Amino acid sequence: MASYVYVARETGTGREIRSTVEAATEQAAIAALLNRNLLVVSIQEKVGKKGRTGGGSVGLADLVIFTRQLATMIDAGLAMVQSLQALAEQTTNKVMRDVIRDVCTRVEGGDSFSEALSKHPKAFSRLYVSMVSAGEKGGLLAEILARLALYLENTARLRKKVKSALMYPIVVTIVAILITIFLLVKVVPVFGEVYSGFGAELPGPTQFLITLSNFVQHYILLVILGGGGGVYGWIYFIKTKTGREFWDSRRIKLPIFGTIAHKICLARFTRTLASLVRSGVPILEVLQIVSQTVGNVVMEKAIKVAAGDIERGESISAALGKHPIFPNMILRMITAGEQTGKIDNMLERISDFLDEEIETTLSGLTSLIEPILIVFLGVVVGGMVICMFLPIFKMADIINAKK
Repeated sequence: MASYVYVARETGTGREIRSTVEAATEQAAIAALLNRNLLVVSIQEKVGKKGRTGGGSVGLADLVIFTRQLATMIDAGLAMVQSLQALAEQTTNKVMRDVIRDVCTRVEGGDSFSEALSKHPKAFSRLYVSMVSAGEKGGLLAEILARLALYLENTARLRKKVKSALMYPIVVTIVAILITIFLLVKVVPVFGEVYSGFGAELPGPTQFLITLSNFVQHYILLVILGGGGGVYGWIYFIKTKTGREFWDSRRIKLPIFGTIAHKICLARFTRTLASLVRSGVPILEVLQIVSQTVGNVVMEKAIKVAAGDIERGESISAALGKHPIFPNMILRMITAGEQTGKIDNMLERISDFLDEEIETTLSGLTSLIEPILIVFLGVVVGGMVICMFLPIFKMADIINAKK
């Protein structure tokens, strides 16, 4: 498809519009603009610019706003193309604007909305496209988009809570490291020069601190490069298949933080499963999509194995019950949902319950971490100060030894 630069006027208001449109031919571009109630003043092909098929990734916040506003517009009776044009004009994110314009062009060209979204996998996940496709087939696109917006809002809220809980300990830890380095490089050497003139043996902790200070002073670049290399190596390792399996299998077993990580994966699993089941997506396709969104390799493998068991005729609860990563409480509630025929409602209740537990745990953890970090910072700085002043407490012994 070629890209055309045009100048047109709105038939109702006469307002001049300058923009671009993608079409197979110039006549097709003019026809598309006429369908938008635009009178073409001039149009020219934009050489070297082709339709985008990959697009770029967009933030979760922008995606939430787009989905919520589109759901409102569709529910109010606006046409899809008109809604997309309005959203493209008002968004401030350039990547999102380009993606919406390309989706709008494809819809004008005859593609379904879900097909147009699937051309931008970085912006719209498989979950997003599948729910939209189910909404189009069932004639419930506005309702599905509203559910999708609610799902994305809950995901964004949970992600924000986790980031907020982790931000404080990370900042305090970084500050403690910087203070320690400053003391070792600038303060400890001054005391070391003073004590070297005593000509007496220094206490063990003080001597160790001076030795450590000398090492850091001479090899600080190696220390920084080693630390940075270690962090980069760990990040690179956990991005590999082996590294992900190693880390995902162990992080859910960590004290406190492992429990939170496990509940986050379970909440994501149940909420996604509820949204897709309620939207009418086939259960086997649902499980394949959910396995890619849980964010844990161990749970992903368990869901794929369970999908095979379900295909052979087992119930969801029985298939999931073979894997210890799914708690008994969740399995019992899924069983109740299957028996009553309201599994989507039951899954949504489970996800709400897990979200509340995560929020409570994070709140308690934040309150607990604050005094622990203050004590940690005090022990680090205070310990170094005590080590440096130990020789002063033994000054009388040193003077008598000299006499």
